Amino acid sequence: MKKNFNLLREFSIPLLTGVVVAVIWANLAPTSYNSFNNAPLFGGFSFHFISNELFMVFFFGIAAVEITQSCLPGGDLNPIYKAVNPLLGTLGGVLGPIFAYLLLNSMFGSTALHNGWGIPTATDIALAWLTARMVFGSTHPAVSYLLLLAVADDAIGLAIIAIFYPDPTQPTEPAWLLLSACGMAIAYLMRRFKLQSYWPYLLIGGTLSWAGLHSANLHPALALVFIVPFFPHAKKEHKHMFEEDIHDQTTLSRFEHEWKVIVDFGLFMFGLSNAGVQFSSMSTVSMLVLASLLIGKTCGIFGFGWLAEKCGSALPHGMKYRDLLVVGVIAGTGFTVALFVAGEAFTDPAIRSAAKMGAMLSLVAAFLGLTLGRIIGVTKK
Repeated sequence: MKKNFNLLREFSIPLLTGVVVAVIWANLAPTSYNSFNNAPLFGGFSFHFISNELFMVFFFGIAAVEITQSCLPGGDLNPIYKAVNPLLGTLGGVLGPIFAYLLLNSMFGSTALHNGWGIPTATDIALAWLTARMVFGSTHPAVSYLLLLAVADDAIGLAIIAIFYPDPTQPTEPAWLLLSACGMAIAYLMRRFKLQSYWPYLLIGGTLSWAGLHSANLHPALALVFIVPFFPHAKKEHKHMFEEDIHDQTTLSRFEHEWKVIVDFGLFMFGLSNAGVQFSSMSTVSMLVLASLLIGKTCGIFGFGWLAEKCGSALPHGMKYRDLLVVGVIAGTGFTVALFVAGEAFTDPAIRSAAKMGAMLSLVAAFLGLTLGRIIGVTKK
């Protein structure tokens, strides 16, 4: 039973199920779907608000845990020399899609689509990790390389959302960020006083951070990104991302262990809320997003990784250029975070839906990565 339960999470079945249900519902009964998604349900909050403004707080909170742990001594980003090549690959994986999007938009798009440049910058961590394990095996250095890259470019994606995609109808009011700063200060004091339960950090620090971002008209889903790094944690990291250390019972580790299950299954709700696009909504921006993820990610990651190698920052031991190429292709799986950014990039519902379609179609990158790995003879470890 537990094995089947974990397989559901590992293969992102809840998220994919939510996407399938949303697409079918939106195409068969669009009025019913839109009413369900946007009408006040619980305490005046819509299902979309609950999914994107509340639930996604914990999704990005778990991402913040991965980033925090990877920066600790023994983590995948510490010491920094271990991460130079993947971090430069990350830079290419962000700049490549942006350049591709802006270039393609100037050739085939319009000024109305310009704001979508941030959509293809992020990689779906879970799906990319799953695909990489299928291609390379569980112990290949390319898997860790891709995980580093995915976590880092998702962190950049969070910054892009916060800085470049505020609500245009509600100008940013930076003064309210003092409330978020208070939440961070309180979380810091809690750690100094060795408070081990994560609940006070969430309820006091997290609530203040959320309220500050929301009142400042910035996306409140990022609230825990500023609080999680203050959770008491181990002095040294003994695992790699997506592995579990049963001996680590610190606040940070317990929060990850207890909430990751909720987040994994709660992604059904996110998929249901955000993937309800009609097939008729396919347009130029769909192709711009998809092409930028497939071409921009691949070229950017491979190009910057190759350049870093030539400049003295070697690829991980046992990783070859052909592995780097396959990593670039797999990283084109934008999906979850790309869907989220697409919802923030455009205010026009038709353009937003078409951009989301492009993000969902990026699932093809996983299949392309699997196929390419077999064609070029990637060694499985």
